[in-house]
Amino acid sequence: MNLDRAVLAFAGVMILASVALVYFVSPWWLLLTAFVGLNLLQSSVTGFCPAAIVFRKLGVAGGGCAFK
Repeated sequence: MNLDRAVLAFAGVMILASVALVYFVSPWWLLLTAFVGLNLLQSSVTGFCPAAIVFRKLGVAGGGCAFK
């Protein structure tokens, strides 16, 4: 799995987890969904993604074109 796919998979998991937490726990978990969405939007504009930095340090291979 390359870096781009890892970041997108992580974002998807976080959104699905947030939806489950909204349903089972509290509507305040929608803030997590908003945070993930805003982070995806800013990383698409700036190319900076904190999750990509963490995944790179964990040894996920590059190879994508979104996060250099």
